[in-house]
Amino acid sequence: MGSNREGQAKDLLPLSPQVFHILVALAGGDQHGYAIMQDVAARSGGKLRLSPGTLYGSVKRMLDQGLIAELRDSERPGTEDDDERRRYYRLTPFGRKVAKAEAARLADALEQARVYGLAPKRS
Repeated sequence: MGSNREGQAKDLLPLSPQVFHILVALAGGDQHGYAIMQDVAARSGGKLRLSPGTLYGSVKRMLDQGLIAELRDSERPGTEDDDERRRYYRLTPFGRKVAKAEAARLADALEQARVYGLAPKRS
């Protein structure tokens, strides 16, 4: 089953920048939608801003693909300032595998760009 899941991971590549950044945000821990939007904007230096429509459309597809899971009420953080209407999401093991495969694909592409002088050489 492991190799089949690996094949499935590669079938999802290439990921859109939005999906990849959502997976990276969730690799850092469980988050609700608004926190994901803030995380992606911060990590990209403001270059990628997810609208609610883009985020939740992507989240729905990612849930359907098994890349992320929605947390049950019993799994939610128990903070005082938490709004019970918020939905929290977690990266699944399959989602982590897909994110790693995409990161490797992007690293390979960057290396090819370096070969032709299109990206800075490693220091």
